[in-house]
Amino acid sequence: MIEGVKVKPLKVHCDERGRLVELLRCDDELFEQFGQVYVTTAYPGVVKAWHYHDHQTDHFVALAGMVKVVLYDSREGSPTQGEINEFFAGVHNPILIKIPARVYHGYKCISEQEAIMINIPTQPYNHSRPDEYRVAPDDPSIPYNWERKNG
Repeated sequence: MIEGVKVKPLKVHCDERGRLVELLRCDDELFEQFGQVYVTTAYPGVVKAWHYHDHQTDHFVALAGMVKVVLYDSREGSPTQGEINEFFAGVHNPILIKIPARVYHGYKCISEQEAIMINIPTQPYNHSRPDEYRVAPDDPSIPYNWERKNG
């Protein structure tokens, strides 16, 4: 696992009325601070990658559909520099993924329906000076291929 990355299995509480899932609590061991909450979506087969943040930590949860979340550690001096982590998250695997600052990340919708993602970053988005650095999904500096792996 890339240094600083944590995964929290999410417990689904069900009864005859429906379901409840707690995503992130201020008393969770992995909680740092609250910045904002937002929702993003991807249509089937769409890749949203790569980017990282200098200061903020992200917390990804897939609420609907299924996604492949991929992380790449390019941090100089990190004991896990060069490592890739892949996580399959969504309705069939409810997890929260904590993504530390300066770790490249992205996701691909792998379900047949739109994937709905929630992110709970530790900093609010600054529209005039975004803490966001992007490269293309096929950037050769990141040793990862987003194509499906049959096996």
